[in-house]
Amino acid sequence: MNVSTRERNDGMEEGRADLFTVVIVEDEKPILELMKVVVGRNPHCHIIGAFSNPMDALTSLPNLQPDIVFLDVEMPRLSGLELARRIDECCENTRIVFTTAYKEYALEAFNVFAFDYILKPVTPAAIARITDRMIKEAGRSSASAAMSTSMPTVFIRCFGGFEVRNSKGELIHWSARKTEELFAYLLCYPNQDSNKWYLMNVLWPDMDEERAAHNLHNTVYRLRKLLKEQDIGMNIVKTGDGYCLETLQVSYDLLEMQRSSPPLADTLEDMSSLERLCDLYRGSLLDRKDYLWKVKLEEGCAKQYKVLLYQLVRRQMAREDWAQAERRLEAGLLLHPLEENMHLLLLEVYAESGKPERVVKHYAGFEEQYRRELGLGPPQEMKRWLDAYVSSQ
Repeated sequence: MNVSTRERNDGMEEGRADLFTVVIVEDEKPILELMKVVVGRNPHCHIIGAFSNPMDALTSLPNLQPDIVFLDVEMPRLSGLELARRIDECCENTRIVFTTAYKEYALEAFNVFAFDYILKPVTPAAIARITDRMIKEAGRSSASAAMSTSMPTVFIRCFGGFEVRNSKGELIHWSARKTEELFAYLLCYPNQDSNKWYLMNVLWPDMDEERAAHNLHNTVYRLRKLLKEQDIGMNIVKTGDGYCLETLQVSYDLLEMQRSSPPLADTLEDMSSLERLCDLYRGSLLDRKDYLWKVKLEEGCAKQYKVLLYQLVRRQMAREDWAQAERRLEAGLLLHPLEENMHLLLLEVYAESGKPERVVKHYAGFEEQYRRELGLGPPQEMKRWLDAYVSSQ
């Protein structure tokens, strides 16, 4: 099954010559998902496509024209080596990087104009080596970037984890846990007054007022110092009774989501805007951070993502773009595996696109998963929908 999660490069930051569009082709779904995580965390990579079926990749690549294709060597139907030859014909500016478990493939890989190869399992260091080489060979060294008059680009990710990188792509390491938590909180409530008494209660709920006030003052000082030293491009200003994080020219996934309004029209431009908003969401807000104060906002972001996803999929279905609707729902279910409405909508996509066998198979898998995870039978609405569908066939 193809698990393509095609994304558009509409969302790429303008002026970033060190940001590369990436397509991943890997026939084993668990490895593909791991590759998407590892590559997606590199600040120089923007994933615009991920395919488990090499034939689907070959069909899409002429339109995508990525900067880099990470390509598995051993795949059924069309080997990575053969696909590389075909890519070289249709995407002359695309760099091919093979991923393989066997060193002996390397020599043959270079004979089909591969840019490089990586031995599995793929690591963040290996991806960084590829992007660093591309930047250097293109004459885009960090020194020349520093000479640029444009604002340095930092990378901040709040969905699917919490990650902050400076304009050099270096990961920020936090000297104190509370400094990290304070920044995370201010990123969630940017460009507005955050009351100091509330911050004290959030960060040090069991501490007496005097000590909590002292800790907050010191934590703000450390955070200001770090933002300046790392050239993050944000300010923390004192307000009447608290503090405000001024984001200035810096943007990040959560801020873009907060500033967005769902497109109401059905033009291609509005479709692209919806896709961009959906792509911002890579998982729960500040995932793996046990901040109690984030729970309500986390739920709100997940709800907003689902609303955007349903709007996008309904429009794709109206256009009979079944493949894109299917891929978008599959991506959503990776983030929310038990979301009933997503499963039901995917069943509708299978049904309306003429795939009755997929309807039955997917429902059976969902029913098994639902019983295993929740100890319950599937929702009655979905069962009634399936019965009606089967009766109509």
